[in-house]
Amino acid sequence: MPKGRIVIDEDRCKGCELCVGACPPALLVLDRTQLNSRGYHPAHLVDPDGKCSGCALCAVMCPEACITVYRMRAARPPTAQAVTV
Repeated sequence: MPKGRIVIDEDRCKGCELCVGACPPALLVLDRTQLNSRGYHPAHLVDPDGKCSGCALCAVMCPEACITVYRMRAARPPTAQAVTV
């Protein structure tokens, strides 16, 4: 399974929870312990086991475009090299 991570611009987040509902492994929650500069509880990634696949559904659903998604590239197998004789 691919691995990924997201970065949320918490100051732009308006706490609408659309990303929370869109996350298939349910790794997003609203951080009810803090308020951002706009007075909203921002979304927060809770992924201690690294289950985020970088599917980007959260970013697609975000009306404020405050989620950036990073996907890790899979290691490529070594390629055969031509040998000149």
